[in-house]
Amino acid sequence: MEQILRPIYQERASQESTLGVILVEKREKVSQITDTFDSILLIITKENETPVFTKHYTYLDKKAAMHIVTEKQLHKWLLLGTNRKLVDWLFYGRVIYDRNEFMEKLKTELKDYPFYGRKIKMGMEFAKLIRRYMEGKSFFEEKNYMDAYHHMVESLHHLARLAVLENGLPPEVTVWSQVKQMEPAIYKLYEELISSDEPIDKRLELLFLASEFYIHSRTKDGALHIREVMEKQSSWTIQELHEQEELKNYSADLEVFIEFLVEKDLISINGVTTKSEGVFHRYYYVKTK
Repeated sequence: MEQILRPIYQERASQESTLGVILVEKREKVSQITDTFDSILLIITKENETPVFTKHYTYLDKKAAMHIVTEKQLHKWLLLGTNRKLVDWLFYGRVIYDRNEFMEKLKTELKDYPFYGRKIKMGMEFAKLIRRYMEGKSFFEEKNYMDAYHHMVESLHHLARLAVLENGLPPEVTVWSQVKQMEPAIYKLYEELISSDEPIDKRLELLFLASEFYIHSRTKDGALHIREVMEKQSSWTIQELHEQEELKNYSADLEVFIEFLVEKDLISINGVTTKSEGVFHRYYYVKTK
C-alpha cells in the first residue's frame, strides 16, 4: 500500500508547511488502531486552513485514510489525551518524512513525558473519575443498578488511565493491557465487575468500597494541578474558574470536582456579602502554607 500512497505523501512532503509524515500499517486482521483501515497516513503541518483534514482512499481490496493535522491540534490532543489512537500512531508508525528532525524530537518528548503534561491529564482523569463515581453511587442508592453499573465501568476506565499516568506513561488504546502489567489489583477489580457470577448489586457494593480506597489514596495527586492553578490568585468566583484557560479543559466536570475538593478540605470557601441579607457569594481559594 505504501507504493500506492507514495505520490500522495511526496506531494505533501514537498510543501514547506509539512513537518512530518507517518505511515501506520494494520497489524491485525481487524485493527481498531487503524480504524479498520489497512493504512493510516498521518501528516503534520505547521499550519493549515482547518486543524484536521481527512481523506479516504481505495485501491483494489485495500483502503487507506489520510489525516492532515496542524502542530497546534496535535499538541492539544497529546495534552488532553482526547485522541487515544494518536499516541499509538506516533509510537508504532514508521516515519517516512521528517523536516528538521521534528518527528524525532516529538517522539523523544513523548518518551520523556514532561511532568506538567502528566499533572493536567491526571487532574482531568481524576475529575472524570469523581463524577462517574458519584453518579454511579447515586444510581446505586436509588436501586437503579444497571445505570450504576454503566457509570462504574466508566469510572474504572478513568481509574485505569489515571494509574497508567501515575506510572509516567501515556494511556494507549489498549489501556487495560497496560493496567494488567502496572496495576493488577485495578485490573482484577474490573474483571470481577464484568465477569463475576455474584448478583449485580453485590458486585457494585464491593466495587464502591474498593473505589473509595483508590479515590482516597489518589486525591492529593489528582488535585495537584487545579490547586497549583488556583494558587495564582488569592480567590476565585466559579465563573473565573470556568474561564481560566487551563481549567477550561475540565469542562462539565469542573464544578463537581471543586465541590468534592471542598468536602476534602483541599479547596476552601470564603463567603462575601451580597445586597441580600444572609446571602453570600462563594469565593474559592487554596490555603497556602
